[in-house]
Formats: sequence, C-alpha cells, structure tokens
Amino acid sequence: MPSDFRYNTGDTQVPWAAVGENYNAADLMEMIRFMMQGEGKDYNDALLAVWEQVKKLDAVSCPPGKLSLGSKVEEAEKAVAEYLGTDNATFLTNCTAGFEIACKYAGVKAGDEVIVPAITFIATMVYPLSIGAKLVFADVDPKTMNMDPKDVAKKITDKTKLIIPVHMAGYPVDMDPILELARKHNIVVLEDAAHGFGATYKGRKIGTLGDFASFSFHEVKNITSFGEGGVTITTIPGYASEIKRARFLGVDFNTPMKDWLYNITSIKGKDAPWIAATNCSTTEIQGLGLALQVARNDEIIAKRKKAAEYLNSRFAGCDAIIPQQLDTDDIHGTYHMYLIQIDPEKAGGDIQVFKKKLEEKGVTNIPHFGPLYRFKIIVDQGYDVEAIAKSCPVCEEHFYHRFTHLPLYGLSDEQFEFMADKILETIDEMQRGV
Repeated sequence: MPSDFRYNTGDTQVPWAAVGENYNAADLMEMIRFMMQGEGKDYNDALLAVWEQVKKLDAVSCPPGKLSLGSKVEEAEKAVAEYLGTDNATFLTNCTAGFEIACKYAGVKAGDEVIVPAITFIATMVYPLSIGAKLVFADVDPKTMNMDPKDVAKKITDKTKLIIPVHMAGYPVDMDPILELARKHNIVVLEDAAHGFGATYKGRKIGTLGDFASFSFHEVKNITSFGEGGVTITTIPGYASEIKRARFLGVDFNTPMKDWLYNITSIKGKDAPWIAATNCSTTEIQGLGLALQVARNDEIIAKRKKAAEYLNSRFAGCDAIIPQQLDTDDIHGTYHMYLIQIDPEKAGGDIQVFKKKLEEKGVTNIPHFGPLYRFKIIVDQGYDVEAIAKSCPVCEEHFYHRFTHLPLYGLSDEQFEFMADKILETIDEMQRGV
C-alpha cells in the first residue's frame, strides 16, 4: 500500500498510512441509515438485508487511502469546470472561503471601499467588514432585487477596491455595465454566485464573467455537496494554481525548501502578495456528492423553471401581482426561489399583510434576505443606517412593502396548486378589506 504523499516515501515495505482510523462496515451502515431514513418493519427488514450484503462486501474490499483533496475532489472540480465552460474550478469548504480569497487578491484593507448590494446574505459582506473595510451599499433593481448598475456608478470612489454583484435567487445581474465600470476604474469584480450555478448571461455561464466567482453547494442550494461546500472560479490568467495553494495554507510543492518536500509561500495578489492563513480543504465524500449532482443540474433547473412558469400562468390575470421574471434570449436563471411582488395600491395592502395571511393559510414564504445595513453588526461599526437607507430607496420600499419569496422545489403538483389558490385568495381578501 503506498503511503501518504506528504511523507514522500512511495511504495514501501513499511507504509505510513494516509488515513488514521478507517471507517468500517458498521460505520457504513450508520451512513446508509442516515442517508436513507425511515421506520417500521419493512424499513428495518430492508436494512437488515443490506447489512448482510455489506458484511460480504467488507470481506472482499479495502478502505480508501485518502479522504480529502484526492481524486474525487479533482473529478468534482473537472465536472464543474466542464459544465461552466471554463478552465478552472477550486472546491472549497464553502462559498464564503472563496469570497475571502478574492478580497485578499484585490488587496482589500482597512479604509478601502467594497460595494455590495443592499439586499443579500451576510456572507457577501462579512470578510471586508471584519478587517475594517468600508461597505458601500448599492440599491437594487426593482424587478429582480439584484444590484443596480446605475447606483453602483454613483457610489464608486477612488477608494473602491471591489464590487460584489449577487445573482439573487439565481437570476443574473446585468453584468456588462458593472464590468465596464470596473475596467474603467481598475476595480476587481467578485460574482457572488451562491444561487447561480447553471445560470447564463448573454450566452455565458454565470461565474465566468467577473475576475472571481464563488458558488455555494450548501444544503439549501439547488445542488449540494453533502450539506456544505463551495467552488471558486477565476478568469485571471494563471491564478487558479494560486487559489489551490491558498486553499491549504500556501503549501507549494513546486519550490520545495532544502531537504524537504514542499515550501510555504505567499499567494500572489493584484498589487502585493498575501498570506493564506486558513485551511479550506474539502473531503472526497463531498467531491463525490458534488460530481453526482452536477451531472443532473440542468434537469433540476428545468423542474424549478416549470414550477415558476406554472405560478406565472396562475397569476397572469391578477394585475396586483408582479410575477417572477422568466428566461429571455439573454438571461437564463436557476430558479432557486420564486420572487413574487405585489402592487400595494392594487392589492389593497402591502407585503406585510400579504405574508401574514399566507402564513395563516399554511403557505411558507419569506423575503429571503433583508437590508444588510439594518443588521446590528453594521450599527455596532458606527455606520449611519438611516443615511444608507435614504441612499437605497428601492430596497426600503420593496423589502418592507412589495416582495417575498416562495419555494419552487420538492413540492407536488397539488401543493403548487394549493399555493397559487391561496395567493389569489389572499389578494382577493385584501382587495375586499377582509
């Protein structure tokens, strides 16, 4: 058995195992029990039958010689790169780790400015905030809740180092004007593509447009890597190898120190090198899971799209409802969630009334992300929240009065019909003042 590559001993009579304690047949059964949950006599009988077969398999098999950053991680990275039509993909512990790498490449430091959308998840802004960079909140497009390029243009200064457009709910941001602004002002662009795996913008896959992009494969995303994981892409020539070294503390096998296997070197940045101080390695199990689900991503998106089209068809006769934007010639989304908006005047009330009524009728809905600038963490850092709110009027109006999100996956036809019925019923009640 070959020993672990880190010890550079190769084939040997006395190996040094790469894996400490291997998982055994009983452990595998617990994994099966977890992944295929159930109860009752039929379930228990089936488990017992599987256990008998697992014991037979155990007698003629051996455990894997590697559990992290091995062939399955490489296969997942290759599958993602091929799917996106790019030449690189680095599998990380999560999407947020990719954000940090891009921020460090851009040289973001205390006092520098980073433009983020007013509405997104906390992960988009937390690294710049943690190092004392100044967050600048761009208002959102009223149709998509994505970053508004026109507002971005107003908020760029000579201190802006990074722009982070977020493809909210998998609907692509209008990237061309943002990229044009970035090139003009020498600013790095990081696509927050957490929801966007498989979306396209003007014939190109989301994640291949900016300098960097990071995808999430957390358990709630369209596809997952056993609960957590992320992939980072770069369009900067030759930088993929730097990201892979940054994933594991800057370990460098190409320039080993004297009488040793490797070196630890700085990671190249836009203007200066930086130190990789974290380990974002991923497991072989995660790699296997991701590769399997990448293979069926288009099928998953198609099912979600079909559900969105059904809801749009049901809402077509109600002018109080502004339905989800569907695909166009230039835009193809992932339909991670359904963005439903209402016109408060035509609906006879705002989104707060609408949400409460839906909840009472048993329809789950939530405006999935809120105004970032209203989190206490922003207040604690001394930001003038009300001034920011005034600079983001669309965010304020739409979050508090106009939109919420609906689920698009894992529901039966009857559940989608029930949801549409209750939404139309709710609008009717609001209009009648009931």
